[in-house]
Amino acid sequence: MPGPLAGVRVVDMTTVAMGPYATQILGDMGADVIKVESPEGDVFRNAAPMRNHGMGAAFLNLNRNKRSIVLDLKKQEDMAVMLELLAVADVFVSNTRPQALRKLGLDYESLRRPNPGLIVCGTYGFSERGPYAGRPAFDDVIQAMSGLAALQGHNSSEGPEYVNTIMADKCAGLTAAYAIAMALYEREKSGLGQAIEVPMFETMVSFNLLEHMAGQTFVPAMSSMGYERVLSPHRKPYRTKDGYIGLLPYTTAHWKRFFELAGTPEHADDPRFKDPVKRSENINALYAILAEIVSTRTTAQWQALLKEADIPMAPITTPDQLLNDPHLERTGFFTQEAHPSEGEIRSAGIPITFSRTPGSVRRLAPRLGEQGDEIRDELENF
Repeated sequence: MPGPLAGVRVVDMTTVAMGPYATQILGDMGADVIKVESPEGDVFRNAAPMRNHGMGAAFLNLNRNKRSIVLDLKKQEDMAVMLELLAVADVFVSNTRPQALRKLGLDYESLRRPNPGLIVCGTYGFSERGPYAGRPAFDDVIQAMSGLAALQGHNSSEGPEYVNTIMADKCAGLTAAYAIAMALYEREKSGLGQAIEVPMFETMVSFNLLEHMAGQTFVPAMSSMGYERVLSPHRKPYRTKDGYIGLLPYTTAHWKRFFELAGTPEHADDPRFKDPVKRSENINALYAILAEIVSTRTTAQWQALLKEADIPMAPITTPDQLLNDPHLERTGFFTQEAHPSEGEIRSAGIPITFSRTPGSVRRLAPRLGEQGDEIRDELENF
């Protein structure tokens, strides 16, 4: 069965993670994604580990369902191929800075004339509308600027910390994917394409401040920024007698059942914790009590006790342990396939399902320029 984006042609001139993640999602959903690479290739091709040069693990995990063509846009003949591709494309995604695209004639205003239905999505560091426009940006820079590093290090004596994943890249990639899908939907009604800007900085500020605007939501401000529950120094995996557990009694009913099971029902009647407003005002004290109680039993004992009481909890799972997670095994989340050049590889599957038009993995990540001749032949016969 074809995916929901079957028939959509995407020209993808992105590198590293943000853009490739967005276009992989489109490809998973059925779009024909043509990855345009320089002669050196996507720099993420060389992120270790790898079996063969130019086919690093991260690249393999961000570039399935794509076809690769090498174009040197400094060469007239290669630029002509690029313009031919864009003349028949539905979507053009690029993480090249806008001023460089304008010099190449690959900006939206230049491309809309031959192809009025083209959707052009720019994924880069900062909006063109502000003074930071054109600055270079990578995930660490955006984590630092967007408040994320400060939030992550809020309770650390070492100061600001980065989240141990390329959070800004992936959040912006997800944002680009849904923005493109919405533009495609709007084009069905208007028949026209449009330009989309997905700046990492603004995307991450929006993402980070949804809960952390806090008292600054109100004018004049009621308090400083920061969602107290999340920033509590006692909010962390709780130490048990023999390990750790993730635990979050949330509703009044959860807390009442937890304290009864723990043998400390008096806490449920504590006026500081009896309702959601009071709990939020005294969250540090509440989480400190929770941490002390959890330390009295083993992880297995808590799991048995809390599962029966339907209180949200989970053991702390390492990335390696996810490979044997029984739920992921039952849903077939991880797949193993034979890559033409890399041998047997394991991939994380498509997390969402459609009842009638499901996504699929139709091809694995391409070698540099692997489908170049195929794509050129298609253009000649278009």
